[in-house]
Order: sequence, then structure tokens, then C-alpha cells
Amino acid sequence: MVLEYARNVLRYRDAQHAEYDPYASTLFISHLACSLAGREMELTFENGSQVAEIYGSTSAREEYYCNFGVDPGKVGLLGSKGLRISGSDSEGEVRVIELPNHPFYVGTLFVPQTRSTERQPHPLVTAFVQAVAAASG
Repeated sequence: MVLEYARNVLRYRDAQHAEYDPYASTLFISHLACSLAGREMELTFENGSQVAEIYGSTSAREEYYCNFGVDPGKVGLLGSKGLRISGSDSEGEVRVIELPNHPFYVGTLFVPQTRSTERQPHPLVTAFVQAVAAASG
């Protein structure tokens, strides 16, 4: 989502991910100094954000399975045209993004579907399915 936003809204056609092109000149996704794989972390959501509304809270604990994240040097640039950094960890690092006024443009660094079950779906999975159903008529 970050790369598509960088390429199509910010017009950085050469926006890249360090996993696929670690020496690219315009990395929007970089290798994390410390892996988050297998860690559970506390998140803080921005008041009034779609994700806070979905959770019914401004905080949550989630599990991570990643070694890459939004490049800290690109955070301001991403927010300059409307992309909202709506969730961060205790160190202030970007963990959730969203596009306000869109039915469901929410991206997370954690993987909500790993904690989702048929009997207890993750709130983000439920919200996504509801947004799709509403758009389908």
C-alpha cells in the first residue's frame, strides 16, 4: 500500500522496498534495525481514525511477523498528501496507515488474519468484509 501510494499519488515512480531492491535510491520500505518477527507489541491509534473506530479503542496489542517497515525518512512525505499515519508502537514507529474518506484503505505492519478465526474474527477482518459488502450493494 505504501509503495502504491508513493508511486501513484506522490509520483515517486522509483519507490522501492528494501527486500526486493535494497540498494534503490528511493526506499519507502526499509529493513528494520530490529526484527519484529514473533513479537507482540502495544499499539496506539490516533483519536478519530478509522482504525480506532474499528477497534473501539485507541490501543491494542498485536503480533508481528516482519523485518521491514516504513522508512522513517519518508513518514512526513507520506502524510503530505493525505495518507494518515493512524497507529504507532511505543517508540513512535509507523504500524498502521489509512486513507481518510475511503471505505477501507487500512494497512498494518502486523497481520490481523493470523489471529482471526471463524468464531472470533479480527476486528479489521470484519471491517474489511463489511466495507466490501457495503460497496457491493
